[in-house]
Amino acid sequence: MADFTSQFPYEPTPDQKQAFIDVERDLTERETPMDRLICGDVGFGKTEVALRAIFSVVSAGKQTMVLAPTIVLAKQHFDVISERFSKYPHIKVALLSRFQGKAEKETYLEMIKDGHLDIIVGTHTLLGSRVVYNNLGLLVVDEEQRFGVKQKEKIASFKTSVDVLTLTATPIPRTLYLALTGFRDASLISTPPPERVPIRTHLSAYSKERLISAIKYELDRGGQVFYVLPRIKGLEEVKDFLEQSFSNVEIAVAHGQQYSKQLEDTMEQFAQGEIKILICTNIVESGLDIQNANTIIIQDVQLFGLAQLYQLRGRVGRADKEAHAHLFYPDKSMLTDQALERLAALEECQELGRGFQLAERDMGIRGFGTIFGEQQTGDVGNVGIDFFFEMLFESLSKVDEHRVISVPYQSVQVDLNINPHLPSSYINSLENPMEIINEAEKAAETDIWSLMQFTENLRRQYGKEPSSMEILLKKLYIRRMAADIGVTRIYASGKMVGMETNMSKKVFKLMTDSMSSDIHRNSLFFDGNQIKAELLLELPRAQLLNWIFQCISELHSCLPALIKY
Repeated sequence: MADFTSQFPYEPTPDQKQAFIDVERDLTERETPMDRLICGDVGFGKTEVALRAIFSVVSAGKQTMVLAPTIVLAKQHFDVISERFSKYPHIKVALLSRFQGKAEKETYLEMIKDGHLDIIVGTHTLLGSRVVYNNLGLLVVDEEQRFGVKQKEKIASFKTSVDVLTLTATPIPRTLYLALTGFRDASLISTPPPERVPIRTHLSAYSKERLISAIKYELDRGGQVFYVLPRIKGLEEVKDFLEQSFSNVEIAVAHGQQYSKQLEDTMEQFAQGEIKILICTNIVESGLDIQNANTIIIQDVQLFGLAQLYQLRGRVGRADKEAHAHLFYPDKSMLTDQALERLAALEECQELGRGFQLAERDMGIRGFGTIFGEQQTGDVGNVGIDFFFEMLFESLSKVDEHRVISVPYQSVQVDLNINPHLPSSYINSLENPMEIINEAEKAAETDIWSLMQFTENLRRQYGKEPSSMEILLKKLYIRRMAADIGVTRIYASGKMVGMETNMSKKVFKLMTDSMSSDIHRNSLFFDGNQIKAELLLELPRAQLLNWIFQCISELHSCLPALIKY
């Protein structure tokens, strides 16, 4: 690790150092998977935090997925990671994108599945069902706010078993809110690198004279210009207009509908300084790091979101020259109140490291959505944040009333006086009877799926078990399912069956309401801390066991009805 970190050419800022420590602690000391948000301004060194996390995980023999919202950003991440890991030939890095040929893609998919690729970089293609990971350990998501809700839900599904590191300059209101309330861990990198100068932001109504003078100023000092429009439609018109004004300057167009080779070549030429003015859509919003481009012009600024504008503005000012961002709107009378608030917020947040404050303003303007649902913005302004918190915590306090708390398998007692004897012919057919019985016990202790798997394998190997073996297995199933639904003891006395439990009356009602069989539902009632059933007559032991098995199975199958609580 020391060897890897020594390749970082800059002195880390104090915030960066803290982020390194936070991430390392999450990866090594936490019992649950990491879910950390690294919030830092454009060019403040978030990528280095991710690179060190990737190195730790890959060194431990696991795979890493790096997810970026655009192909331009994915390519840039791929180049940075490839260069940084070039000293380690055994670590294989690949880029997966829609621009690749079918054969190349198939090869990569096979390598990912076999575990021959360590770091996979790409856009949302990586979330597709065809990408099967061999041993995924870390997911790095850059600019989470740029992904759609469905993609975010797929990302969320990884969080239960894989460490997740999210990088962003301006989190969406919901993400920011979860970080502020401690639902998600966050590290804030707000110290700028020593030589950085704030970006000058000029907001005004569109005028050709202002536009020409801004571009001329940048070209005269040997720099390059980004010219961003919200739609592909107007790009060619702008190009024609600029070619008349700057006839001897190399001008190019870039957008997401171009062929891969064309787009890649254009970006490459711009990065090399051959193209002086790049007219583009917000495809350049994330991640492009071009030191010599220090003026950005954004037309129809009212059609962009706040985080988008902040990101676009961050494309410039990455060197020690003072950078300029010119934001043009058509006419103030055409702007909505929200658009005016957004522009005012952007003008205020001119200093370096203001992405987090800007996101807070965004949360104030738009509200912050629902934590568990699809909506990412909401109406907090109408309720007020303190009252909202009050409502939230009141709701959370009720969660326990609707929760099933499982108990350890070993603590469940089944007091039914039934101990079957296995027939000698069946015992002789088993290779090692005692070992098989212990295996069954071990499977039951693990979980219900392991027990089902064991039963299936047993039948596959030795055929259908005799009734005495079936009784033995049913007792294991009853104990396992009882543990899952929080039942600690099962007993029978005459016509009465009792189950001692930790569940609440509300949970019992929810479960019985979800039961499909009327026979069991109508015979069960809740009494103190017990679920009881009164049978019509006293059943023989084997039949009683069967009745309890079916009843517990019914209750167990109702568990999904409680998941949403």
